[in-house]
Amino acid sequence: MPVSTQLPQARLLRSALAAVLAVSFSAASGLAYAQAKRPGSEISPTKAALPAGVQSVVWAKGLVNPWAVALLPDGRALVTEKPGRMRVIAVDGSLSAPIQGLPPIAAGGQGGLLDVVLDPDYENNRRIFFSYSEPGQNRGENSTAVASAELTSEGSNWALKDVKVIFSQEPKVSSTAHFGSRLVFGRDGSLFITLGDRFSRRDDAQLLNQHHGKIVRVRADGGVPSDNPFARQKDAKPEIWSLGHRNVQGAAIQPQTGELWINEHGPQGGDEINVIERGANYGWPKFTYGENYGGGKIGEESSAPGFTPPEYSWVPSVGTSGMAFYTSDRIPSWKGSLFVGGLREQALIRLTVRERKVVAEERLLSGEGMRIRDVRAGADGALYVVTDAADGKVLRISAR
Repeated sequence: MPVSTQLPQARLLRSALAAVLAVSFSAASGLAYAQAKRPGSEISPTKAALPAGVQSVVWAKGLVNPWAVALLPDGRALVTEKPGRMRVIAVDGSLSAPIQGLPPIAAGGQGGLLDVVLDPDYENNRRIFFSYSEPGQNRGENSTAVASAELTSEGSNWALKDVKVIFSQEPKVSSTAHFGSRLVFGRDGSLFITLGDRFSRRDDAQLLNQHHGKIVRVRADGGVPSDNPFARQKDAKPEIWSLGHRNVQGAAIQPQTGELWINEHGPQGGDEINVIERGANYGWPKFTYGENYGGGKIGEESSAPGFTPPEYSWVPSVGTSGMAFYTSDRIPSWKGSLFVGGLREQALIRLTVRERKVVAEERLLSGEGMRIRDVRAGADGALYVVTDAADGKVLRISAR
């Protein structure tokens, strides 16, 4: 969609006027925006068992609230624990001692050590990127930050060297919620970082002069790509790629198109799947299918001109988190599916997608009492699933 160079206040005034005109025009035909059909409302999710010939096994266990897993080329993996630890999972599932060299982390609430991904050129440079809640100078303040580092080892001892903080969310606030923090590299090597609204600052998601409630795009060294939509706009944070987000905890590149797909963790209802466009506004908190905890309307309508609606949504909420596209031939019935972690639903959600449209939803691993925090697709054709618990696990789901 075209990128407006107007400040958010002007865009909202223009959108509000357009909404009034749209409602007036459509009253006779009954097509007012308030009556728009919720994306996904026509889908009836089904609970399903794993396909015949597919097994789920515990690969690693004994993790304290693990948040993310990054698969290494040699069959091992990195795993983060929210209290502020990163470990290596060996091929046999055993865990290393905590990796040394992490920066200071403000662990607490939803904050801590969060996502981890490999540099696209990892096999040559051994660099990794990780997100975490960074403490501020003032007591209680923090923000999402991203650092890169070289992963080194001497025998069984692992450490991070040449640690560089490449991004720090501004401003820092006193909150332990809504850090976002998913990391995804685009095809061009730029890094997308999802940033939550910090819960108490949800109106900031519509402001271009701060990072809350945004997806940002930076180079691997933290620099700003010149083609970012607001890179030359006065009083706008140049890293911003899209705005109007609540708490994006899942993100993946669509392997055929290169598009950035994300899932949005809504309030009470209103979880979303969105396809991210350059400079687009996804509406939070002005437009949402969710409501306040305990009830009560949020915003104005569920859609309106100037705001990009979701491709799919959930009411009630499933508590979306990590996500991955499955591209392997190892489990043929899953090829092309989008997998989403369900925290509240305690299920692994499989979405059948045709172009941008979700046409079916299955809920796997239901009834096992597992909050699914992260999902990654391995080059070996397996899915790696992280469970959020004090005794968290990494599952490996694969063809027998």
